Amino acid sequence: MISQPLVLGIETSCDETAVGIVRGRTLLANVISSSVEEHARFGGVVPEIASRAHLEAMPYVIKQALRDAKVSLSDIDAVGVTAGPGLIGALLVGTGAAHGIALALDKPLYGVNHLSAHLAVDALDQSRDLSPAIGLLVSGGHSSIIEVTDLALAVKVLGSTIDDAAGEAFDKIARVLELDFPGGPAIDRLALSGDPAAIDFPRGLQSSDFNFSFSGLKSAVARYLQQTPEAIRADVAASFQEAVVDVLLTKALRACAETGIAALLIAGGVAANSRLRAEAARRCQMAGVELRIPPMELCTDNGVMVAALTSLALSAGVAPSAIGFPTLSTVPLNQPTWA
Repeated sequence: MISQPLVLGIETSCDETAVGIVRGRTLLANVISSSVEEHARFGGVVPEIASRAHLEAMPYVIKQALRDAKVSLSDIDAVGVTAGPGLIGALLVGTGAAHGIALALDKPLYGVNHLSAHLAVDALDQSRDLSPAIGLLVSGGHSSIIEVTDLALAVKVLGSTIDDAAGEAFDKIARVLELDFPGGPAIDRLALSGDPAAIDFPRGLQSSDFNFSFSGLKSAVARYLQQTPEAIRADVAASFQEAVVDVLLTKALRACAETGIAALLIAGGVAANSRLRAEAARRCQMAGVELRIPPMELCTDNGVMVAALTSLALSAGVAPSAIGFPTLSTVPLNQPTWA
């Protein structure tokens, strides 16, 4: 067991070729090459384009991360890589590179869960000890509430997406509003000049469980725009965004109350949304709940989160993954690392 391992993490689940390096819980390098502009004209990520972009960018991203961290490849104690969920072709580029490095260096290799890795970014805050939290994971394809006690070993999923995740709803409504791809940042920008109380859009699935459904909200917004051609687009964007944020935080804070865990950890790409961050700060303060949320640059996909989860696993004595472990397009959230 190494208490302060030097770990290189590789992330290629979608359209970012990302490499991060950490020493224990200290971030040393975070390098990202995005192919989002190549996908923009298609209105979504094209798997083949993403895979080719990863192949082209990988050597340069690794070299830059090593330069930024001021370490050499031979200094690395372990290699971590996203093994799923994600686009299979894109994942194979990352896992292939990780296997090559680990085998050449004779170092342990960890295939990690992309979703759990988002939560692991929280470990890089060294101002406090690691402690239990309710995790609100909001990314492009996933909206989940998780009870996090020891992320390196397991998490307990309290609720998840039934149909459209929050990120998917943002992308779909952005297309209806004829905004740029990706939809989340575009709606966030437009909503800044709108009134979040202008339109009372429905709050989906207000049941006592912790599952999410945003398909009804998506349909309601599309129907409103069809029936109200004179609608102010900024008000629509702001009101839609408010409905999503309200549902996410209402359920997450109820999970805190019911479990007695007075800490809320928000992670994933949607955690970069300005309204979610502001409302989370306000509501957590009112509820007496500690808010833990990554800096903006660590919300979206990055290699640092993979390295952070690998470092936690290594320090906890979790066995490395077997060489040749599979890449999977879907993975249960409660499986942080591959056996």
